Amino acid sequence: SRRTDVVWELRRQLMATEEEDSLSYSPLNVTMGNDTCILFYARNFSLKANNSIFMDLTNLTFVTQNVDTSSSECSDINTTLSLKYTKPVNGISSLEIRFLMTNQFYGGSARNWSTLDSVEIVQDGEKFAKFNISVISAPAEYSFHCQLVGTSNLYPARLIPSNNEAKNWDVFISSLQIQGFNVENNRFSYASDCTGFFTPGIWMGLVTSIVLLWILAYGIHMIMHLTTNSRFDDPKGPALSVPQTE
Repeated sequence: SRRTDVVWELRRQLMATEEEDSLSYSPLNVTMGNDTCILFYARNFSLKANNSIFMDLTNLTFVTQNVDTSSSECSDINTTLSLKYTKPVNGISSLEIRFLMTNQFYGGSARNWSTLDSVEIVQDGEKFAKFNISVISAPAEYSFHCQLVGTSNLYPARLIPSNNEAKNWDVFISSLQIQGFNVENNRFSYASDCTGFFTPGIWMGLVTSIVLLWILAYGIHMIMHLTTNSRFDDPKGPALSVPQTE
């Protein structure tokens, strides 16, 4: 089951995981020798070319695993996950998708971080599209998870076209989880999620609460400084004289 391959209990994910636990297919694994060096999983893995040719690669990648990963490369510094498909749809004879990852030491955090630097798409051995990636990094001992990854501006982790050919592609990956370093026992390590503790919705709620508290405090302050008249008009006595000044 999906649960045996991923340590869900430790994930910093706010959404429920029961639906994902019920999935029947396992992550795609790439082995070098007898050791697994890359794990890759997605609930949905789809592409669209030229706004007309739609390709759902989920079944080919994870269910039937009708994908060639022999060109993948693994090392302690650079890892490349290569996915080659033969005739994924009519009109495309071959398709290769590469995920390029690096493992570097950063002095500021005093630890190694793995980063998914770019994604490359090669169609029919000729058309080459390259995407740079934002916010896909994790400690080298961890895997990386993100609920939505793709070319849309609305996704937390976005694929940014870096050449003209890349603008002809739309990529959609849901529930992406990938690990290219320090894979142990053919299982994903603890997942570093692209969604932090303070999401835009939480920040909006905090700002709104602060504004409302400021209005309440200002109202209480004004009420506490209200004063009453020190003298009152007595109908049996002489009328109060209120001097008028310009």
